[in-house]
Amino acid sequence: MRIAIQILLVLVSIVMIIVVLMQKSKSAGLGAAYGSDTESFGVKGREAKKDLQLKKITIVCACVIAVLALVLMCLG
Repeated sequence: MRIAIQILLVLVSIVMIIVVLMQKSKSAGLGAAYGSDTESFGVKGREAKKDLQLKKITIVCACVIAVLALVLMCLG
């Protein structure tokens, strides 16, 4: 049982790392200082929806990792 939980913990951690790396950076960089935002509103809407889904997946993964870590600690 303990080994299965450890394997699940590692898999969820890898998924969380991938999801965090897929998220768009909050800082726009030097290009935003000169107003070089040329994307249409449709593209921005789709990206915002994707980013929101990635944030939700990140939160769920973090909660699962916390629960699995507590279970492992209790199993001692």
